[in-house]
Amino acid sequence: MKLSKIYGIHSVQSALDYSPKKIGKAWVDSQRQDKRLTQLIDDLLDLGIEPEKVDRKKLDKLADSNNHQSIVIEVEMPGELSETDLKDAVLTLSGTPLFLVLDNVQDPHNFGACLRTADATGVHGVIITKDNATGITPTVCKVASGAAETVPVYQVTNLARTLRWLKDQGIWVMGAAGEATQTAYQTDFTVPLAVVVGAEGKGLRRLTKEQCDILVKLPMLGQVDSLNLSVATGVLLYEAVRQRLVAV
Repeated sequence: MKLSKIYGIHSVQSALDYSPKKIGKAWVDSQRQDKRLTQLIDDLLDLGIEPEKVDRKKLDKLADSNNHQSIVIEVEMPGELSETDLKDAVLTLSGTPLFLVLDNVQDPHNFGACLRTADATGVHGVIITKDNATGITPTVCKVASGAAETVPVYQVTNLARTLRWLKDQGIWVMGAAGEATQTAYQTDFTVPLAVVVGAEGKGLRRLTKEQCDILVKLPMLGQVDSLNLSVATGVLLYEAVRQRLVAV
């Protein structure tokens, strides 16, 4: 069991909404009283958790000097699933598969944003690498706003091998790459699909790219030559949603 501290009004509310049974302890500012904080305290009390009233210095320490907005809770973090779990999920999946694959993404803010978009677009799971990549952390959970609890995250040791296995199951592997000759809007997203996005500034690794059935890019009409990876991921996943809704 992995216990971590989560802080901030919005993050604590997300924990109450999506994983109330995983909350263990809570601390609040003894000097602050306002409607939003009072409501969170009442919700915690309803769960049988009485927040400890402490001074701001204690909260600063619990939150590693981050902006805690006068509340910190201790929760059992959602865990990453295994490659075996991924195979079981794929083999029992109903509907047209849509997976997001993140190749060595290390920024927890980008990962959290990708999880949030994955939840919104109905992605069946997010696949991440075990090495040289961020896993589920308190920062990821904060940015994901509850999506770390709702979207399965599968952590794999050998991404190229996993992509080959997905292809063997009839899932097309689509990689996002600036050098691609085909745009996302010229591509069929209605097929069983795994969308692969590389790390910020680095893109897809060579071995990962070699496993892709197709490479696509987003049209860049201005002066910048790339988008933030979580923004690009959002565009790609919503193109999948658009095409699949039209096809129904």
